[in-house]
Amino acid sequence: MIAGVDIGGSKIAVAMVGAGGEVLARATSPTLAQHGYSAARQRIEQMLRKVSGQIGMSITGIGIGCTGPVDPFSGEIGEVNFLPHWKGENPVNDLSRSFGVPVAVENDADAAALAEVHWGAGRGKKRLVYITVGTGIGGGLIFDGVLYRGVDQSHPEIGHHVIDPSGPKCLCGFQGCWESLAAGPAMAAWFQSNACDFPDVDQITAEQVCRLAGEGNQEAIRAVERETYYLGLGIANIVTLFSPDSIVLSGGVMRSADLFLPGIKKIICESCAYVPFQKTELTLASLGADTNLIGAACVWHHRYGQDGGELAS
Repeated sequence: MIAGVDIGGSKIAVAMVGAGGEVLARATSPTLAQHGYSAARQRIEQMLRKVSGQIGMSITGIGIGCTGPVDPFSGEIGEVNFLPHWKGENPVNDLSRSFGVPVAVENDADAAALAEVHWGAGRGKKRLVYITVGTGIGGGLIFDGVLYRGVDQSHPEIGHHVIDPSGPKCLCGFQGCWESLAAGPAMAAWFQSNACDFPDVDQITAEQVCRLAGEGNQEAIRAVERETYYLGLGIANIVTLFSPDSIVLSGGVMRSADLFLPGIKKIICESCAYVPFQKTELTLASLGADTNLIGAACVWHHRYGQDGGELAS
């Protein structure tokens, strides 16, 4: 019985996940990152014991999906903006010591990619790219059932490939990254700058912009068109670079996917002439709010499963 732990900037969730990817019991807690790693680790352990007790089964392994850079093999957390002063902490070693079971960790986007290819919209796909569009843009790549890693086992940051070098400055320090142009806050910021007469415009979120566009607000429609253009460019680049069987889209912005998908597909058709783009399936994530928890359990299966670390296709 595998437990999944999802560590995010605002909340931590844990669950017991069955062999078919079903969530059997769950618990959540605010991350309260400012209170330090040790306090968060204690809450994680308490929640794990709680959910294990709820279904009356012992934990036999723990998988972790964690925001930001993490070393998947040492288990150490890197420099994560949302987790100040957690750098160098090691939940893999700590939870393994506390529960006496093998523990594995991956970046949360990689964990979600594993979930979708194993139990979700990408099931059976040999080459899958998972993209989440929300506060930022992240993703995970699965090739031939194996999670792709870069040099030094690094996680590719697809949200930081450059779309427009004259674009806005990104949190990474460069300008015109995909994330700086097409993440939710970028769409909200554009609307705020171009709809100055709108009441409380500085409080508008990306979700509200999408709703306003659906209601016919012209500036919101323009914001959605701009968002579609930059999302389309980034996704078209990925189609050209990797020619995947499937691209699975997730994240808060994709809750309004019907506003964006027709335009994204048009851009792919116009700009991916040298690859068989028609064979790349563009679809939405199917596991809903539990994707990250199911993905965390998949992290364990991917590392320690009977197939030696490769997901069955």
